[in-house]
Amino acid sequence: MISFENVHLRYDTGISLRDLNFFIDKDEFVYLFGPTGAGKSSILKMIYMDLFPNDGQVEIFNIGSSKVKRKEIAHIRQRIGMVFQDFKLLMDRDIYSNIALPLELRGLKPNEIRSKVVRKADEFGLRSRLNHFPHELSSGEQQMVSLARAVIDSPDILLVDEPTAHLDQESAAGVTDAIWKVHDSGTCVVFATNKVELPKREPARTISLVSGEIIIDREL
Repeated sequence: MISFENVHLRYDTGISLRDLNFFIDKDEFVYLFGPTGAGKSSILKMIYMDLFPNDGQVEIFNIGSSKVKRKEIAHIRQRIGMVFQDFKLLMDRDIYSNIALPLELRGLKPNEIRSKVVRKADEFGLRSRLNHFPHELSSGEQQMVSLARAVIDSPDILLVDEPTAHLDQESAAGVTDAIWKVHDSGTCVVFATNKVELPKREPARTISLVSGEIIIDREL
């Protein structure tokens, strides 16, 4: 499903990623582990085809980065959900509208959107918050909204970039548990983190990065 072959990525400030080679299957949960600046976010952006390698090939859903067309990128992104450490919620929209946004962009009918949003809100404990605005929610609740929005359209891949970075311990555990439930429902998850306790608490394959290079790729 996700393949990196001899991938190098260079920024103007210097090389960011060097000679990355790995494959992630459709049923996997994978941690990208490493300190800030190790290249985790760049890998996620290349999976989303927001960044492209200078050398090598990234292949998503059997579509290669070297020959991908704009229409194909749009199709790939429809099958990928993303969660960020800073939530990226629309502050002028209520929680219902934030979660519904991907469905509205797809042009679904209002009654179908409502059914899906309410069901997902129930799943993530947000039913009583649908008429609130993001600033009225705790950080943990905001991240749950971000997660609900990311998976509202049942993506094949969920990318999460340091989703617990700004959360207290209890909220972080709740968000992580919710992400695992998404995986258990059949979604491939790629989880970027610099918190060593996460792979220890919920073991899974871990790709460890230092200065843009993979130093360990193993099951824990």
